[in-house]
Amino acid sequence: MKRLLLIFIFLWAIPFFVLAQKDIFISPKFNELTKKHKLLAIIPFKSVLDLNTTQKADSEEIEGKAVQTGLENYFNQRKKRKKFTVEFQEIKTTNQILEEQEINYDDLGLYSSKDLAKILGVDGIISGSIDLNVLLSQGIEKDIGLGDFLFFDSDFGRIAVKISDGITGKLLWKYDKAITRKGGKNTIEFIDSMMKKASRNFPYDRN
Repeated sequence: MKRLLLIFIFLWAIPFFVLAQKDIFISPKFNELTKKHKLLAIIPFKSVLDLNTTQKADSEEIEGKAVQTGLENYFNQRKKRKKFTVEFQEIKTTNQILEEQEINYDDLGLYSSKDLAKILGVDGIISGSIDLNVLLSQGIEKDIGLGDFLFFDSDFGRIAVKISDGITGKLLWKYDKAITRKGGKNTIEFIDSMMKKASRNFPYDRN
């Protein structure tokens, strides 16, 4: 019985494994557009919360900035073990420049990647979006049952991470992934787990 159940789960999951191969996009012009890239900036992510909360706007900003922090943490930890072909501007510096330019969280969407790269003095922008039905930054329970796995109750939303060229504004790389209990119990853990899975395809890794 247990063997049959495992076979059923495997067959059920195959379409999703196939789809997962399409989660990462890299521009065919990546090498051409990034020849002179030396510094990238990570900006707060656009966050959309499917929650009934009296402070939804504030919570969305907190979640968006939590992803920004999670990515910086990942790159800093990764640099201790592996080299990148670029550096990453400290998010403290990034956010300070945005504040000095009177660009608040809600205004970020009004600026193109080209505009932001020029303002921040970088060669490219790491940005993206996160849709959530939980407050990931506050932590979630990781325990998952078979029923949750089979009926998608383990999904808490979706995240898209993208890198854009600062000169042309063109999309260079994008990674899209579902947010589940298995990914981690908070934003830092999830981003770390997510980026480790994408690391073989991260275009700025120095081989």
